[in-house]
Amino acid sequence: MQTQKVPGARHDGTAPRKGGITMAKVLVTGGAGYIGSHACKALARAGFTPVAFDNLSTGWAEAVKYGPLVVGDLMDRAAVAAAIAEHQPVAVMHFAALSLVGESMKDPGLYWRVNVGGALNLIGAAAEAGIRYFVFSSTCATYGDQDGVMLTEDTPQYPINAYGGSKRAIEDILRDFGAACGLEHVIFRYFNVAGADPEGELGEQHRPETHLIPLMLDAVAGRRPALTVFGDDYPTPDGTCVRDYVHVSDLVAAHVLGLRWLMDGKGSRVFNLGSGRGFSVREVIGESRAVTNREVPVVQGARRPGDAAALVSASTRAIEELGWQPRHSALREMIAHAWAWAQKPEYRR
Repeated sequence: MQTQKVPGARHDGTAPRKGGITMAKVLVTGGAGYIGSHACKALARAGFTPVAFDNLSTGWAEAVKYGPLVVGDLMDRAAVAAAIAEHQPVAVMHFAALSLVGESMKDPGLYWRVNVGGALNLIGAAAEAGIRYFVFSSTCATYGDQDGVMLTEDTPQYPINAYGGSKRAIEDILRDFGAACGLEHVIFRYFNVAGADPEGELGEQHRPETHLIPLMLDAVAGRRPALTVFGDDYPTPDGTCVRDYVHVSDLVAAHVLGLRWLMDGKGSRVFNLGSGRGFSVREVIGESRAVTNREVPVVQGARRPGDAAALVSASTRAIEELGWQPRHSALREMIAHAWAWAQKPEYRR
């Protein structure tokens, strides 16, 4: 495979530099979304030029502040190839995906078609263009329900929903392309992402919203009648699901470190990203009271199909090998940043 022609690139294909600052472009799929927009900010701060590729089905054009926006769909292979040809990125960060567990249980074909089909178009186009570096947003849902064990990168993957299954399939595709044409990749399997940009420029606003913390804060603010707690009979201390939460700014910092890892020639690798501590839904609600000084209106609902009882990360590998530190991932700080964002005029539901 030929090394991608990047103006000024060194012989090893790593990014050109100007005054010690990396100037290379990175294609960020889903760059108008929650995590993708934060990743674009982190890349720009690290000296890259992020090029957001997004169909705007769930993202916001206003969130693209740190580089150009290409409106396109990963299901359109020609549009993906055209974006790569125009911008000549040295790397890809792939966030764009359908990600609703409940929806994936009701319509698994949609998730296999869009997530896997879109990723295959992207990976194939990147490989054909000679791009050598690929950073992939995977998920702890690939592990399935492992009876509450601390999950490591070597834990067997037994997804229990089509969302997790589709992400695991993309991991396999990346490994095959890596073996066939040298596409080096870092895979991040991460846990529940929460919080907002500490500087207040970006935040979480999905369409529709399904994540616990923003739903909870909407209930606190009166934007919805109540927070529904799905299930209270799980094998956990208080009967509600236990999850590991990681701050979005910490998460995207790891993605920049992962890109550096590849550009330094360290090869393909899988990393978990989480805080290493699990919190039940009721514990999250308790922390919300401490942050907002308001009660959370709650109604009890039935279990949702596809939900695991407990998912907690062991992130030792990312800390030791990447030098990653989850600096903002204390639960109270994540809720405080999300609450501050929810007070801003840019916030909408």
